[in-house]
Amino acid sequence: MPLPPTGDGTGSSVSAPPPRPAGTPLGLFDRYGRRATDMRLSLTDKCNLRCTYCMPAEGLEWLSKQAVMTAAEIVRLVRIGVEQLGVRELRLTGGEPLVRADLVDIISALRKAHPELPISMTTNGVGLDKKAAALKDAGLTRINVSLDSLHEETFTKLTRRPFLDRVLAGVDAAWAAGLGPVKINAVLMRGINDAESPDLLAWAVDRGYELRFIEQMPLDADHGWTRRDMITAAEIRELLSRDFALTPDPRERDGAPAERFEVRRRDPASADATGPLLGTVGIIASVTEPFCSDCRRTRITAEGKIMSCLFSREEFDLLGLLRSGADDEELAQRWQDAMWIKPKAHGMDHTGLGAPDFVQPDRSMSAIGG
Repeated sequence: MPLPPTGDGTGSSVSAPPPRPAGTPLGLFDRYGRRATDMRLSLTDKCNLRCTYCMPAEGLEWLSKQAVMTAAEIVRLVRIGVEQLGVRELRLTGGEPLVRADLVDIISALRKAHPELPISMTTNGVGLDKKAAALKDAGLTRINVSLDSLHEETFTKLTRRPFLDRVLAGVDAAWAAGLGPVKINAVLMRGINDAESPDLLAWAVDRGYELRFIEQMPLDADHGWTRRDMITAAEIRELLSRDFALTPDPRERDGAPAERFEVRRRDPASADATGPLLGTVGIIASVTEPFCSDCRRTRITAEGKIMSCLFSREEFDLLGLLRSGADDEELAQRWQDAMWIKPKAHGMDHTGLGAPDFVQPDRSMSAIGG
């Protein structure tokens, strides 16, 4: 059957990309020699928080239930990605994945189909305390939890919801369930939570969590992002140096979005590190220190649109093709064609305050799926 209209106002979806050149290798390659092996799949655009850097206070116009991929459609697309196109890792995203009533069933079906596939999930943690054990039993490998502050007032200001205690309970439950390494994602906002960054890192390493600071990206629904106001990776490192000494992690980055650092206490009397290794911290500097040249991600939105880049303004319909009766080979071909024209870089000028080649996507992060 035809794909129902989404009504999301993005206006940049195209049914089919141009075909790749003949003789291009099988897999999610692009013109610059990169191959996508990390699949980010959004389960929903809905979210129960209203984070200021993502969503307006009143929320967004949600997709209809008919427009969102069903569990069976999700399982089929993942199977094609893994068996035909070389996908080696799956991250389930949103919106907020926990709001899907069939989340545990989806993960269970994916695990049954792919016993060895790493399956992770990014969540805001609200309600995770009640589902962590079931998610682990279903086959979820590990989890990322978004948490920008440990202070109730700051958390509520950023998320517009007083749910800090629920998120912390969810983090603890994920750890207890064995969904490790538990990774914490934090976005720093100037004048709001940036001064809290050393305390957040101390909390994370004390508990064995892996903290990732993420530069605020121009993916807010209000389109209020400015380069001048964002906290850069360099500033994050400077903020953390108040209490900690950071040294580059000797492990290979291997396409990971985060640059990792080993964390040790800083000697208050000198600039030297002191004491044992406490853990690691990552910084994802999509804006000022982009890693486009080694990007290995392919994205499928909740309504089955292929996005070759998080900041892409072009989307290609995969779900409509699936629902029209296409076979696996046709679906794989469209997916490959869409990834072939992936841009070389996202276009943000990291040498100045402006971004002359960059146009912010119409979608917010929750509507794309991180």
